[in-house]
Amino acid sequence: MDVGLKRELEEKVRAGERLTREDGIALYESDDLAWLGGLAHEVRTRKNGDVVHFNVNRHLNMTNVCTASCAYCSFQRKPGEKDAYTMRIEEAVKLAKAMESENLTELHIVNGLHPNLPWRYYPRSLSELKKALPNVSLKAFTATEIHHFETISGLSASEILDELIDAGLESLTGGGAEIFDWEVRQHIVDHRTHWEDWSRIHRLAHEKGLKTPCTMLYGHIEEPRHRVDHVLRLRELQDETGGFQVFIPLRYQHDFVDMKDGKVRNRLQARTTMATGAEALKTFAVSRLLFDNVPHVKVFWVMHGVQTAQLALQHGADDMDGSVVEYKITHDADNYGTPNKLTREDLLDLIRDAGFRPVERNTRYEIIREYDGPDPARRESPQPMRV
Repeated sequence: MDVGLKRELEEKVRAGERLTREDGIALYESDDLAWLGGLAHEVRTRKNGDVVHFNVNRHLNMTNVCTASCAYCSFQRKPGEKDAYTMRIEEAVKLAKAMESENLTELHIVNGLHPNLPWRYYPRSLSELKKALPNVSLKAFTATEIHHFETISGLSASEILDELIDAGLESLTGGGAEIFDWEVRQHIVDHRTHWEDWSRIHRLAHEKGLKTPCTMLYGHIEEPRHRVDHVLRLRELQDETGGFQVFIPLRYQHDFVDMKDGKVRNRLQARTTMATGAEALKTFAVSRLLFDNVPHVKVFWVMHGVQTAQLALQHGADDMDGSVVEYKITHDADNYGTPNKLTREDLLDLIRDAGFRPVERNTRYEIIREYDGPDPARRESPQPMRV
C-alpha cells in the first residue's frame, strides 16, 4: 500500500471518520497484517478496553431435514436419507435439560427448512424449552427459517415473530446471510431468502425490541470486494435500526472426513481452498474497521481453531463464542485442532493466555460476572498489545 494512503487511512480511523467502500477494498489489498491488526486493535480497545466477552451456551439442532441444498452445506439431509433426523419436542426438551449444567445461559437453535413440519411445532418447541429452562435465553432461528415459516403458515413475518416472542424467543440467530451480493450468492445458496428478505426480517425483529447478531460466510468463491459490500449493507441497516449487537465472520469450511453415507454435500470444496489464518485475521481487522456502528465482533472458535481465535482478539474481535459442546452445521475441523467442547474454565484460560480480561455475558450482552485478567506479576504472563 502506498505510504500516503496508509497514513490517510490511519488518520481517518483515529479521527473516528467513517471508512468508504474504496477504503475497505484498499485495506484488503494491504499485505501488512501487523499494521492492519494494530489499527483494528486500536478500535476494539477504544470500544471495549481489555475485555473479551464470552457466554456459556449450547447448540440445539432439532432437525437436519431441509428443502434447500446450498453448495457449501454438509448439514442438510433430504427426507428418508440416511442420518436424516427430526426430534419430537419432548426429545428436544430432554436433550436441552441434559445441557443445563455449568450455569448455562443460552440455547442456540438452528434447523433445516423441513418441508413437512407444521408451523405450530416451532412456537410450541420454544414454549416447552422455556418452561424446562426458565433461566436460559433462547436464541433461535435464522431469517431464512422465519421466511420459511411465512410460507408454511400463511402468516406474515411480523405475526410469526410476535408468536415466537410470546413463546420465549429472545434473539434471532445471524445465519442465512452468507454473502449478500448476487454475483456470488446465486452460486452458493439454494433457498429464496436473499438480502431483501433477510434485512426485512431483521428490521422487523429490531422494531419489536429484539437485538440480533449478523454474520458473513467468507473464504469460498467471493472476493474481498464482496466482503466489503456485505459489511456496508449491514452497516447501513445498523444506521437505521441500531439492532445488531455483534458481527460474526464465519470461516467457510471443507469437509475433512468422509460422510457416513459416502456423499460429499459440500459442492464448493472441489474448486476452493479454505481461508488461511492470515486471511481470517485480515477479515476480522477490516470488518472491525469498516463496521463502526456495531459494538462487538465475535470470533467463533469452532470455525477458526483455538489459536487463530486467540489471535483474532488482537485483530479487532472482543468476543469469543461460548462453550459449545456440539456443532453440527459445519464440520468441527478437527484437522486443525478445534476441540468439540470448551468449558467455562477453558475459555477463561484461553482469554487470559491471549492477554485479555474475561467477562461473562448473557445473550443481551449484560454482564454476568467479571474475572481477573492475566497476572501482571508474572514475567511470562501475556499482556494485551499496546496501542
